[in-house]
Amino acid sequence: MHAPDQPQWRTYVTIFCAGSALVVGAVMALNYVVDPYLTHQWDTPQVQRLRPTREKLSAWGKTYAVAKFKPAVVYLGNSRTEMGLPTRVAMFAGKDVFNSALSGASIGDAIALAQHARRVSRLDVVVWGIDPPSFSMAQGNNDLDRELIAGGPHYLWRRGLLNLRRALAIDMTQDSIRLLRGAFGAVCHSSLAFHGQRDDACVDLRIGGWSGTEAAILPRTREYIRGPGPTAEAFSAFEASVDALCGDGAKVRLYINPTHAMMLDALYWAGKWAPLEAWQRGLAALAQRQRGRGCDVRVYDFSGYNSITTETVPQVSQRNKMEHYWETSHYRSNVGRMILGRIFGATEAAPPDDFGVELLPAAMDGHLALLHEGRERYHREHMVETALARAVAAEQGGVER
Repeated sequence: MHAPDQPQWRTYVTIFCAGSALVVGAVMALNYVVDPYLTHQWDTPQVQRLRPTREKLSAWGKTYAVAKFKPAVVYLGNSRTEMGLPTRVAMFAGKDVFNSALSGASIGDAIALAQHARRVSRLDVVVWGIDPPSFSMAQGNNDLDRELIAGGPHYLWRRGLLNLRRALAIDMTQDSIRLLRGAFGAVCHSSLAFHGQRDDACVDLRIGGWSGTEAAILPRTREYIRGPGPTAEAFSAFEASVDALCGDGAKVRLYINPTHAMMLDALYWAGKWAPLEAWQRGLAALAQRQRGRGCDVRVYDFSGYNSITTETVPQVSQRNKMEHYWETSHYRSNVGRMILGRIFGATEAAPPDDFGVELLPAAMDGHLALLHEGRERYHREHMVETALARAVAAEQGGVER
């Protein structure tokens, strides 16, 4: 056998490597320029283009947008805050507002986003929506790679390298080609077009994909009560995050999301009521401790059994839609305006008198007593919803009462 021709072999390797580099470079350039997931856009024409209902890599888009926009007012939380809390409100006129909440986010994810926001911007106000089941350190949003969180200077340079690396993905290439061919889907706007709030048109179409509001009620309730929180580990990390925001001079407003009363009732039937009460007492104490240190922190409870959360569900009303809710888990923007109105004393969307109460340690016994009374009244007056909540809890191994 003859030894291979060395010059010819080297030529083949050189051609192969050069060709591969050209292909990789072309793919990277295509995906970076087309950017189907808006991983590095802010105030660009791409942000305003119509997109599919499912917003992929939202965590990438939002972390980049916050770094570029540098808002003074930031919202944190999960999809309830993302869908329900509007950014264009008169009370924040003259201030840049961004809704940094993410779908599926745990409190651990929200803590990471709080860290990111305070490192890339000077925050005046933080509005943070929380829930007991998602109050854990488990990662809830799988797209929130911790590499996306600012950790020091030169974030945008480092972020550019991350974006280039992500631009080599096969799924991104496929969607870039679909977008160029006009087959990517153009039905609603990215949340970036609304400063981080989800487009109502997208939500409406996704609800339609569930075959309407009624069909979404039970799946959303099951999803809600499966959450592992609240946990002691999460509470410690949460207080440390609030303390860091206070150290920066930010005004912090915490609020318990107004999920539908049926969701709270499902927690009761699932045997999770005692941890819920302890968690609320802990939040009241946390806020008081921070105020004692000179920080402007308040916490409000919009959950429970009130004129908003006890809205009749479609299984009873026989209506296709609800006035205050997309389904039992997510509230609409009209409710979000009421939340902001209560927290900041604005008159543009005055809430009902029974919607939203500040949690103070000295008032917790009375607050929880009213919560018990509301629950018993709900069981008497909303027997269908009570039966549905109890059935969902039973599926999850809930206790008999």
